[in-house]
Amino acid sequence: MEKEPVRVCVTGAAGQIAYSLLLRIARGDMFGSDQPVILHLLDLDFMMESLNGVVMELDDCALPVLVGAIATSDPAVAFKDIDVAILVGAFPRKEGMERADLLKRNVSIFKAAGEALNAHAKKTVKVLVVGNPANTNCLICQRSASDIPAANFTCLTRLDQNRAQVQIAKKLDVNAQNVSNVIIWGNHSSTQFPDARFAQVATGASSQFAPALIQDDAWLKGDFIKTVQTRGGAIIKARKLSSAMSAAQAIVDHMRDWTYGTSGESWTSMGIVSDGSYGIPAGLVYSMPVRISPGGAFQIVQNLEINDFAREQMEVTAKELIEERELALQFLA
Repeated sequence: MEKEPVRVCVTGAAGQIAYSLLLRIARGDMFGSDQPVILHLLDLDFMMESLNGVVMELDDCALPVLVGAIATSDPAVAFKDIDVAILVGAFPRKEGMERADLLKRNVSIFKAAGEALNAHAKKTVKVLVVGNPANTNCLICQRSASDIPAANFTCLTRLDQNRAQVQIAKKLDVNAQNVSNVIIWGNHSSTQFPDARFAQVATGASSQFAPALIQDDAWLKGDFIKTVQTRGGAIIKARKLSSAMSAAQAIVDHMRDWTYGTSGESWTSMGIVSDGSYGIPAGLVYSMPVRISPGGAFQIVQNLEINDFAREQMEVTAKELIEERELALQFLA
């Protein structure tokens, strides 16, 4: 029997990240080649002509998984009965713009998104916030959707995890898929803490901890962390555009794991609403390692050793998130 279509809303749908993402969803990379999807594509009024062109291209791909595409500038239409919301659209930081101004702009966007999700989406909707500042935007959206469980809101740090995996893989001259259990703690910003202490590297029939293979503590505490923290800026400097292809891949990875689960003892990093684990203030949207069951229920990986260096790094990024939260809540009020 054919499966019911999954309704997926992508905001900022005429933008460059969405342009890389939509084909991936429509051909089955996110939910599988046997899962029909209906795309709900939301963007601003002045982007409608461009968005209609995107829909034409999707049509012309003649993809068996894609059974419908709705282009709209109306959140009530875009969020109607959806199963998944991927919130890519956000107000970008412009040259000379203060962080407070950026937060103020995005609080209004994500407050409205949360209210619209609450009014029109399924109460089981899974919400992934991509638009930056992603953690705090996710917090505002979640707090504005009181009828949807907090566990249904996450933000994207899988891009940072993928970047960290690649740096370890390059250091050891192995495939990135052989590296697992890297952790991204905290904010999707330059204060994030990429933690390789528990990373595993598959070597033949067994696996070993990455630090034991790398044997370079200075690199792990220095260049490795800095490279991951500043990778987005390095790409902007090189391309004159922000990450799009890699962001789309990370979104697919995040949603696939959130749908079908992580395997065995492996885990993944997601920005989630903290429950107080590891001393992170409850209610803060903070990236942590999680194991996910098929269907999407996740549990924070517990009892990982937090040494002095790790604690210092985790508190730095938590401090930034607390400051962002307090400022954003002032605007929300």
